[in-house]
Amino acid sequence: MANPSQIDQTLRQACEAKDIPGVVAMAATGKDVIYQNAFGKRDLSKDDAMTLDSVFWIASMTKAITSAAAMQLVEQGKLALDEPVGKLLPDLADPQVLEGFDADGAPILRPAKGAITLRQLMTHTAGFCYDMWNGDMVRYLEITGTPGITSCQNAALRTPLASDPGTRWEYGTNIDFVGKAVEAASGQRLGEYLRDNILAPLGMNDTAFRIGEAQRKRLVGMHARGEDGSLTPIPFELEQEPEFEMGGGGLYGTAADYIAFTRMILNKGKANGHQMLKPETVAMMSQNQMGDLVVTRMTSKVAFATNDVDLYPGMVKKWGLSFLINTETTPEGRSPGSLAWAGLANTYYWIDPVRDVSGVILMQVLPFADAKCLDAFSAFERGIYDSLDSTKRAA
Repeated sequence: MANPSQIDQTLRQACEAKDIPGVVAMAATGKDVIYQNAFGKRDLSKDDAMTLDSVFWIASMTKAITSAAAMQLVEQGKLALDEPVGKLLPDLADPQVLEGFDADGAPILRPAKGAITLRQLMTHTAGFCYDMWNGDMVRYLEITGTPGITSCQNAALRTPLASDPGTRWEYGTNIDFVGKAVEAASGQRLGEYLRDNILAPLGMNDTAFRIGEAQRKRLVGMHARGEDGSLTPIPFELEQEPEFEMGGGGLYGTAADYIAFTRMILNKGKANGHQMLKPETVAMMSQNQMGDLVVTRMTSKVAFATNDVDLYPGMVKKWGLSFLINTETTPEGRSPGSLAWAGLANTYYWIDPVRDVSGVILMQVLPFADAKCLDAFSAFERGIYDSLDSTKRAA
């Protein structure tokens, strides 16, 4: 086990100081869980203590799971990375690009220069964006009455592109379309496919698009960070009878469940006796798949949802299928070529295949990239690497 005392102290103090409401953190190697603990409260308006089995909205941590599902279907020849995905999803057959707005404020659209591929969707280079980081898309949604993505309405996916496919990286709704492709190729709803082919084989029994009765008893409340730094419980729950199951951000789950997924990636696709992905598939998912394009700063256009996001300023960052890849060692000690991402309510994970370690830390705070939550994540990750280093020295 990792030496937990320093991590425990840091996370406990963060909760006691009301820097964060509550947190669950877990770390594991490919073989063993090496750290796990829970601190604080599930909801600051109630007395329920945070527990290891607490259920969180994991938001965009869903993306890696949906992408793994798509790669299973690529292995089977039911999906192809570089064919026009519009053949499978008619809504993507003739994409339009938002050029701006005319004098009357009406959107100016033009046909995209090129077709959208599954690889582009999985690397966030297809041209789709999220309105919270794109001012033109905020305006487009307002003018057209298009619902936001967390409505889980099909109409939310009927947005133009912000750029031509394959021309730049922009984080967006891409993986929701990957989820639609999984449905089209498998003939199942996304949740059913994930349950049968990823979640159940991994023992991820608390992870689903719909919150079950047993999970609801352990559900963590959402909190909003005020301008004065205070935390306020707020109502938040995704639609429980969604028009579409949001492959880009719809899952609820636990830290232990997600660690089961990250350990499968560490173990080159193998878990519980199942070869869920071929080793060469995991290797492909873990490598740069965006060519010379790079991950860029995300500037907030919707303050209650997100802060500006610029992880590891100055470092070249790439995207795999579908993970953020750091190209240099991070300040916390994460090896170059590691995989990571996050969820909107300040949930985070990383997978370091060089050091054979992975970590998950879950909170429920908006906006995203909250400074106090990032501090907790950084301290947790640094503590895990310090522990690995001291164990190595002792050996």
